Amino acid sequence: MSSSVRPRVAVAFHSGYGHTAVLAEAVVRGAASTGADVVSIAVDAVSDEQWEQLDAADAIVFGAPTYMGTASAAFHAFAEESSKRWYTQTWAGKLAAGFTNSGAKAGDKSSTLDYFVTMAAQHGMHWVSLGVQPGWNTTTASENDLNRLGYFAGAAAQTPIDAGPEAVHKADIATAEHLGARVAREAAVFVAGRAALAA
Repeated sequence: MSSSVRPRVAVAFHSGYGHTAVLAEAVVRGAASTGADVVSIAVDAVSDEQWEQLDAADAIVFGAPTYMGTASAAFHAFAEESSKRWYTQTWAGKLAAGFTNSGAKAGDKSSTLDYFVTMAAQHGMHWVSLGVQPGWNTTTASENDLNRLGYFAGAAAQTPIDAGPEAVHKADIATAEHLGARVAREAAVFVAGRAALAA
């Protein structure tokens, strides 16, 4: 990535028991690996400075565990607080993406990702999908494949509910890293495009 095109990526997430935080760290690593400027923001305690970082970001990646078929209550509270940005369309034109974790292989993770998509659309943002074909879907495939759970809208992970953050599957971590890198690369295209149009 050109040094003149350094997109700003914010990872806004909630983690109830540490599993989703592991994924957030992976998204940050993936985005940073492309040369992007990345900030990580835990949404259950957002400071004024962090709101400003979100406002300044070229892309925001949303993350939360899937509880009872949707994102966690703490993430929902953050989303409601973001309505101040919705009112002024402060985030309009930014890129958005998402990731989630649940205890079951399916676990209604699509509902959480769909919730992120809708929230992003309300803000006037552009959604970036995972961009990876499903893994672990043939007799020669493996649970260690990228996108082993076969989600398209974002990165999805499964961790046993009686295991700690260290049990987050390595393939799910790698999938989250891929998402971070993909978002950062797409954001670089957007930043360069805007600069070219303004020239």
